[in-house]
Amino acid sequence: MNMSTPKINYGPLAALFKSPDVTEIMINSWDKIFVEHKGLLVQTNLKFEDKKAFDFLIGSILDTVPGDKNQFTFDGLLPEGFRFNVTLPPITPSSATLTIRKFSAKIFTLDDLIDKNSLSEKAAIFLKEAITKKLTIVVSGGTGTGKTSFLNTLSTFISESERVVSIEDTQELRPVHPNWIHMITSKQTDLKFSTRDCLMNSLRMRPDRIIIGECRGPEAYDFLQVINTGHEGSMTSIHANSAVDCLSRLENLVTLGHAEVPLKYLRTQMAEGIDLIVQLRRNSNGIRQVVDIIELTGMEIDTITRGTIFTLNRTTNTLETTGYVPDCIKRLQGTNSILNSNFFDTPPKVVKAS
Repeated sequence: MNMSTPKINYGPLAALFKSPDVTEIMINSWDKIFVEHKGLLVQTNLKFEDKKAFDFLIGSILDTVPGDKNQFTFDGLLPEGFRFNVTLPPITPSSATLTIRKFSAKIFTLDDLIDKNSLSEKAAIFLKEAITKKLTIVVSGGTGTGKTSFLNTLSTFISESERVVSIEDTQELRPVHPNWIHMITSKQTDLKFSTRDCLMNSLRMRPDRIIIGECRGPEAYDFLQVINTGHEGSMTSIHANSAVDCLSRLENLVTLGHAEVPLKYLRTQMAEGIDLIVQLRRNSNGIRQVVDIIELTGMEIDTITRGTIFTLNRTTNTLETTGYVPDCIKRLQGTNSILNSNFFDTPPKVVKAS
């Protein structure tokens, strides 16, 4: 028998699903609906008919979730492919809540990011070469900065001759690649499969690159082992507010499951395995930007050494070279490459006429 997915009546949310400018929907209660609209958080004038109507929607969504229902938080994908999170009392005592992350059907190109002032043309050239030459990259940023979208953009430059395995809690990476395997974790009581489980299994699948949507726990240790044992060009994202914080965050995640690992050994693994950290931020006007691209260069005593290749000029609001010539330049150079030392010169300062 062909069992189709039951159609869900989303009520006042249906119009929000159709708007390309709405990227996140947040329902605090039946009469309080917020959205992220063009990068900005705003309250709408929409509401459900009453609490009963909102609770009915929650029930309809949870009917699509397999496994144990005897809990108070749920994550999953709606039939439309959007990620959702539900909380129930007593976790949120005043009301059930529903948060929906809409995924753009479009994968932004580097040219798109340049047009939106999210990236400079020079940085785009550099990152394209970094992907094709298999540098290992960590994308860092806070909530809503577009880390997964940026990983999607970078992944478009992975050669079709390579085999890629990605690991996520919910599938947000949507690359067009002929040899790409998606692995999804499971939190079901009777079928738990963690990011670490997926990562260990992926090593038996002959991947050239492994991409973890976001490192949130002790799988960070396994990622470090992977990138230090032959899987160059692998990528992940980390929740952090600066590139330096990203390194500290990565240390903390590793020690969640491996507190016994000596700090110097851990930092050496990071310095030798990670080539670049790309830092993202979301501005007050909702625009998402790359604000730093740094290179990890090695170790001095117990400290990871690094160099800033690009940084955001706060005066002009553009991503600019700093004059630092990265150690990885030899790996990036090839036939007809423009990535010579002059490429990284600082831009000339514009002197205003008095």
